[in-house]
Amino acid sequence: MLAATPIGDVADASPRLVAELTNADVIAAEDTRRLRRLLERLGVQTSARIMSYFEGNEARRTEELVGVLETGARVVVVSDAGMPSISDPGYRLVAAAVARGFQVTAVPGPSAVLTALAVSGLPVDRFCFEGFLPRKASERMRRLRELATEPRTAVFFEAPHRTADTLSAMAVTFGADRPAAVCRELTKTYEEIRRGTLQDLADWAASSEIRGEVTLVVGGLTERSADLAGAAEEAISLATRGMRLREAAAEVAHRKGVSKNAVYDLALKMNHLRRG
Repeated sequence: MLAATPIGDVADASPRLVAELTNADVIAAEDTRRLRRLLERLGVQTSARIMSYFEGNEARRTEELVGVLETGARVVVVSDAGMPSISDPGYRLVAAAVARGFQVTAVPGPSAVLTALAVSGLPVDRFCFEGFLPRKASERMRRLRELATEPRTAVFFEAPHRTADTLSAMAVTFGADRPAAVCRELTKTYEEIRRGTLQDLADWAASSEIRGEVTLVVGGLTERSADLAGAAEEAISLATRGMRLREAAAEVAHRKGVSKNAVYDLALKMNHLRRG
């Protein structure tokens, strides 16, 4: 049993979550201390054996938990917040349990991914979830380049201290005027949702002290942004053959009907990125 826990406001806990935690034989928790605090806040009295189940011991504990299932015990898996297995431990156990023929179900509940999507103001008819980007700048840029032509709205998790750098990298690879939203501390007392272009949000983040859980929502590639990116690439190509970049940007922009300044600025950023 995968059980979604509140992402901020404990009042979001469902009666079914309370019942499952109360009646579980074993609760596998990403952080046992946080689980005990949640149980206390919910007023849950349980005789369940509480086990830690986090990234560091997930592989080893998965086999142990499958063994527990084989005894007929009821196992409930919870992460620190939201649905287990979504950028949190859980997938390995689900796969192993299914392979052994055990029934796997879930207690639905709060999700930072869906909550951020719903409040972002961006298209939600089609979207993709990318989780956390790589920590190394070079690997992060490589992943962002792969996503630059994604037409669906994309959702990312990010650490607060890396948010400014990630938004800046997105502004370069996706385009400065790509619409986005920064969702911080969702459902909590100090919830904050900022909407704007990637460049606007990058500038804001660079001058702010960002704290708490951060979810980024970025609009997909549109025809206009695709034209701009293609124009910048073409201007760079002309510049490598001897034309000044500003003149190349003006020529391509005129031909494609886009802003020459936007083409030039994007081409400069692309060149800087490639040299870095």
